[in-house]
Amino acid sequence: MKTLSTSPSAAAPAPVSWLGTPARRLWLLLALALLASLYFMTSQVQAEWSFVLPLRGKKLATMWTVAFAIGVSTVLFQTVTNNRILTPAVMGFDALFQLIQSVLAFTLGVAAMQIPELSRFGMNVGLMVLLSTSLFVWLFRGQASNLHLLLLVGIVAGIFFRSLNNFVWRVMDPNEFTVLQDRLFANFNTVSLPLLLLSLPAIALVGIWVWRQRHMLDVLALGRDVAVNLGVNYQRAVMGVLVVVAILVSISTALVGPVTFFGLLVSNMAYQLMHSHQHRYTLAGSVLLGGLLLVGGQMVLERLFGFNTSLSIVVEFLGGLTFIYLLVRKAKG
Repeated sequence: MKTLSTSPSAAAPAPVSWLGTPARRLWLLLALALLASLYFMTSQVQAEWSFVLPLRGKKLATMWTVAFAIGVSTVLFQTVTNNRILTPAVMGFDALFQLIQSVLAFTLGVAAMQIPELSRFGMNVGLMVLLSTSLFVWLFRGQASNLHLLLLVGIVAGIFFRSLNNFVWRVMDPNEFTVLQDRLFANFNTVSLPLLLLSLPAIALVGIWVWRQRHMLDVLALGRDVAVNLGVNYQRAVMGVLVVVAILVSISTALVGPVTFFGLLVSNMAYQLMHSHQHRYTLAGSVLLGGLLLVGGQMVLERLFGFNTSLSIVVEFLGGLTFIYLLVRKAKG
């Protein structure tokens, strides 16, 4: 019986021979992404171009920023954990973001909604990066470093944050809770341009660092013992990757809201399509597939369904199905 391993370094499924090499598949994805983006910007324009282009351009840049942050962070996290089912969400980032919003709404009331968006964005990103980095340093220092203990503490912290969040919701004024709900779901349509311009340089710097580390990531995917024997400073390398994951997830969550299963969906699609363990292919493939899904999904929702549902709901539904599919296949294996 054919089995599916959760390890990124395990044997991959049969190659997609009709698409040739991974590089050729990557170029095909890039061409599709450019065509989809061009069609999104220029199709069914019924107003002045001076109004349509900035509006659609901001939305398009937001979707590609989120695709990059979620796709890259998920592949990196699965590399260091050596597991294709785990995502950064297991560390409780989405629960921490929701708790911050809930505590602000409960303590400040209506005044919380009047906090300048740049201050709120900086506070969300700063708190999530600070807390997660402190956790990594605390649990991953010294010779007793243990990645499994780190994951376990992350899961417990996520449960603790969700429990506190539920408590805050129960004692909150119903009117304040109604306003708060809008910030607890991912939204790609109302992102502020200053927030996007602030996120892009940070994302670009992180992207440059990740690309320069792509060969080291290939070695990390082989496991701790092999990486150490090949001369990699394992503890330092994993710490660096986890901090980068925290930065990417924090920026994405603070920008559009929590997206739990999207990373799982695009990373596993990239593994299947690229059929390569080299991160230059899987990282780029996950970003392009993520952008294609978001842009294509947004066009379908806008042009065919007239905004009758949210893109994040559809993405989470497909990601959830992927998660169940992977669990079932692993159980059969």
